[in-house]
Amino acid sequence: MNQGWVYREQVGKAGEGQTLLDYYVQRYSHSGEDEWRSRILSHQILLNNQPAQPDTKLERGQKLAYHRPPWQEPDVPLEFDVIYEDVDLLAVAKPSGLPVMPGAGFLEHTLLGQLKKHYPSETPVPIHRLGRGTSGLVLLGRSPLAKSELTRQMRDRTIHKVYRALASETEMPDEFTIKTAIGKVPHPTMGYIYGAVAEDDPSASFAHSECQVLRRDAEATLLEVTILTGRPHQIRIHLAAAGYPLVGDPLYAIGGVPKLTLNPETGQLPVPGDCGYQLHAWQIGFQHPRTQQTIRIDAPLPG
Repeated sequence: MNQGWVYREQVGKAGEGQTLLDYYVQRYSHSGEDEWRSRILSHQILLNNQPAQPDTKLERGQKLAYHRPPWQEPDVPLEFDVIYEDVDLLAVAKPSGLPVMPGAGFLEHTLLGQLKKHYPSETPVPIHRLGRGTSGLVLLGRSPLAKSELTRQMRDRTIHKVYRALASETEMPDEFTIKTAIGKVPHPTMGYIYGAVAEDDPSASFAHSECQVLRRDAEATLLEVTILTGRPHQIRIHLAAAGYPLVGDPLYAIGGVPKLTLNPETGQLPVPGDCGYQLHAWQIGFQHPRTQQTIRIDAPLPG
């Protein structure tokens, strides 16, 4: 069991005038109306640090806190390898299956949760994220200088990120570019997830991936993919949109849009955190925040 967690938020314009119960039911569909009512009545949810009733009308600016009691998290691989470390930064290789940050039922069984145990006084902060099912390099800041400077480099797209991806098709050019826009796609249980969209879609964001074939096998192709933008699930979406979905991807099929058929093993719709796809963050390059030297770090493919 973990230690539980407090989810804090502030009522915005959209929530003004709603009842406390409707607010949680409409925003967090992972639980039903009876579950949210029970949590409110048992004082797990506080309004401005005070208990409230399910029919309490909300006002903009009020503070909400859902005190989730301890729960048993799913089992995941918790070990990670330190690839590079100095006083300013840390680069680790995480295994497939380990989430980087808390969410979707994971709190301590995350890379950040494990880092807090290894570095309890000054926990390194992830500069970027990898999908739960993606293995490989995560760059983290330790000093205030590194956190600020590496975040700036990430925002300015000067951090070089290269992946290894196993695509489920073999007929493709030796080198190709994908610039399919990525945006929000409706999802029955999550509200929306990211997928390939038209360029004129209101949620569309420019995305750019450069792909090179490394090896062709009988039924799959090993690719090197360099991403020049960092959109959510970019490589999974881009390769699927191009007609080359990742081997084992439970979510993105040809076209780059989410599958909306039940997973026969779980009986549920696939979501972005589902594992099984073959993607590895192989190399990252950046300018060291203190020395200004160019740093290149590689993480070997999982054995």
